[in-house]
Amino acid sequence: MTAPSLDSPAPAGPAADTSADASSGRPGRRILVRLPAAFRPPSRHGAMLVAVVVFLVVFGLLMVLSSSSIESHSDGNGFFGRFWSQWVFCGVGLAALLLVPLLSRRVIQRAAVVLLLAACLLQLLAITTPLGVQIGDNTNWIRLGPITGQPSEGIKLGLAVWLGTALGARGVDPSNGRTLAVRALPVVVPALLLVQLGGDLGTTVVMAAFTLGACYFAGARLRYLGLALGVVAVAALLLALSSETRRGRVFAFFGGTSSVNPDVDWQVKNAHYALASGRLFGVGLGNSHAKWSWLPSADTDFIFAVIGEELGLIGAALVLGLFALLGLILIAIVRAAADPVVRITTGTVLVWLVFQAFVNIAVVLGLLPVLGVPLPFISAGGTAMVASLAATGVVLSFTRQERPERAVRGPRAPVGA
Repeated sequence: MTAPSLDSPAPAGPAADTSADASSGRPGRRILVRLPAAFRPPSRHGAMLVAVVVFLVVFGLLMVLSSSSIESHSDGNGFFGRFWSQWVFCGVGLAALLLVPLLSRRVIQRAAVVLLLAACLLQLLAITTPLGVQIGDNTNWIRLGPITGQPSEGIKLGLAVWLGTALGARGVDPSNGRTLAVRALPVVVPALLLVQLGGDLGTTVVMAAFTLGACYFAGARLRYLGLALGVVAVAALLLALSSETRRGRVFAFFGGTSSVNPDVDWQVKNAHYALASGRLFGVGLGNSHAKWSWLPSADTDFIFAVIGEELGLIGAALVLGLFALLGLILIAIVRAAADPVVRITTGTVLVWLVFQAFVNIAVVLGLLPVLGVPLPFISAGGTAMVASLAATGVVLSFTRQERPERAVRGPRAPVGA
């Protein structure tokens, strides 16, 4: 006999499921709990994801306060100037982490397209108008009134969500390399070019990496991915050699020098001095010597060196362990996802955050030439913090809405009834 569906009323008779008041003789009815997806509690992996990310953010605020206090005072902003700025952006980012999961998938996908277009327009304005702010060789910032931000972070967030939507749509054959190229390249290539025209090779590499990650989680064949990886590697090498400053960084990585900047390896050497002086337990929180104008970008790209100096090998290992745990949680979400859009979007965010953390730490350790990317959730940087937390909110939203509804049932009918 075919069992009735959960939505249909329970049949009369002894075989009917009854509610908790069956002992009173009143006929029972199956109760189906229907809550809007936004108000369902997060899954176990979702709760772990929030816990790890919030811990990283709080830890990052503490380290930004320690690493930025001296230079912030030297700039005339007081010892807490940069810290308060980072605190505000963390508040905005945490609000996004809480509010984005309340939005439906369709709203998020449409908002991502708008964000991608708006960020590309701002990036174009940054590199073509006086609104752009140049720091070193990069014109990757834009100043609108009192606010300065990086449009490239908005491009990263919008592109990550768009890739999951485009490659996970019905009717897309991920094993067909031509199909993937037709769907992805017309959007990905202009976005990468806009960021690279601003001179930010590090962000361009991160975006290229998570685009390849999106194709992998979509199910692209490995030979296509290998070919694309080779093209990206060659392009990155040519771009690195196209600038005198970046050439100097590459030469310094291999022990050479730069005619433009003879002290091009000053930053990396002082990062190594900071890590070495930290030893096992560190010199103590707030007691870094490198932050006294010895280590450029101590609160942003090289904050991991200050962590190693003040908290020692134990503190540095804690950060590595937290990012490893973050990666494992996102992998678990990817493996549990039945919906390709959820799988691809989560996998894209996974590659974005973990690969960027790997690049940042590898640069500090001297395993890669200096690329200039922040450590997610920890480094000072407002738009980067907001984008990373919003991306985490997108993952929570997608996974929460994918979960099946729960039913509260009465006792089972007798076997054979």
